[in-house]
Amino acid sequence: MAESWSEGAGMPTARSEITATNIGDDIYVIGGFDKSGDTLDVVEVYNVNNNSWKSIAPIPQGVHHTAAASYDGKIYVVGGFISREWIPSNQLFIYDPVKDRWTEGKSMPTPRGALNALFVNGTLYAIGGQDEARILNINEAYDPLTNKWISKASMPTGRHHAASTTVDNKIYVVGGRIAGSSPLVNVNVNEMYDTEKDKWTQIESMPSKRSGIAAATINNSYFVIGGEDLTRTFGNNEKYDIGNGKWTSLESMPTSRHGLAAVSIGNKLFVIGGGPEPGLSVSNVNEIYDDTILNSNATNKSSLNTTMPEQLPSQSINGSKAGKI
Repeated sequence: MAESWSEGAGMPTARSEITATNIGDDIYVIGGFDKSGDTLDVVEVYNVNNNSWKSIAPIPQGVHHTAAASYDGKIYVVGGFISREWIPSNQLFIYDPVKDRWTEGKSMPTPRGALNALFVNGTLYAIGGQDEARILNINEAYDPLTNKWISKASMPTGRHHAASTTVDNKIYVVGGRIAGSSPLVNVNVNEMYDTEKDKWTQIESMPSKRSGIAAATINNSYFVIGGEDLTRTFGNNEKYDIGNGKWTSLESMPTSRHGLAAVSIGNKLFVIGGGPEPGLSVSNVNEIYDDTILNSNATNKSSLNTTMPEQLPSQSINGSKAGKI
């Protein structure tokens, strides 16, 4: 396995088109497809300290292509598609881990799947996605205290199957799919939303065009992992440094896949599930990227030659076949 990657305990239920978020050292992986294409209500929890999994109360409605975020010790799951018919959902489910119980919040105004959802300063933002026919740029915000939704500034580039993350009260939405002559048109668009100003800005594009991707933040950088195009899945691991506005290609994920989930805890990325093959495919893979290893190696190599510091070479981009989900 690549130098900075290791393998954690496999997820009990192999699946793809999942969502995940964490509370402390527990990662909650929610919903998705199984190998038969059935929609799942399964919720499994991975503890990063003891490298073990457990099952908890299933989500009330089986859903795939949904989005999840955590806030104040609870998990919020919004939107997605229901059943094999891909019916867009506007339901909001809230999980209390103390009671191991799900409740339902006020429904999102716009039913949609393959969206992004993130909490910033106590507000849940649901961005982009797709309804039954349209690719959306909608940005709707939910306040848990009032149980109400309001509309916010629309994302400049309507997309679905994008990745997103937050840093310093700002939301970053990168990659994804747009409308085109093909059913799958990937973009490398990278747009930043300032939640305080309710304003979007386009920033440096991602080096590769990918969709079905996942993202997570470590310190002042975010990493965009995996994905697919029409012919293959990707193992790409590309890092955006917010401080200097530059992208770096890092060691590829050992198992290329799309429809996966990525969660950061400390200086590690936990990349779970997803489809490694074309069409409907699933996995239970749990691969862990340690951002400190590559940084440590770079520091050690630099100290060996004080007259001309050595830079680590860029890693090659790994890819294999992709599905169309």
